[in-house]
Amino acid sequence: MTNLKEIVERYASLARNFGEPVLLSSFGWSGEETERLFSGFDEDYHISRYLHFSRLEGEEYLVSGATVTHVSMHEGIRTVL
Repeated sequence: MTNLKEIVERYASLARNFGEPVLLSSFGWSGEETERLFSGFDEDYHISRYLHFSRLEGEEYLVSGATVTHVSMHEGIRTVL
């Protein structure tokens, strides 16, 4: 099972800077796993305030009931690792 630290590290390797939108499909997980992981973290207040989902061009995922394609993370997410 993937944990938050692994997700943040993967995001940091994909984004040039924190705050930059990254395609959810870039994380390399199956659609079901991507939706499960990000929905779970989105439901946790202490984590979700650092996650920002958007719907741009790309493969769509259902995260916490919303259709999204990208995630960006605020650098402050490192404080909850």
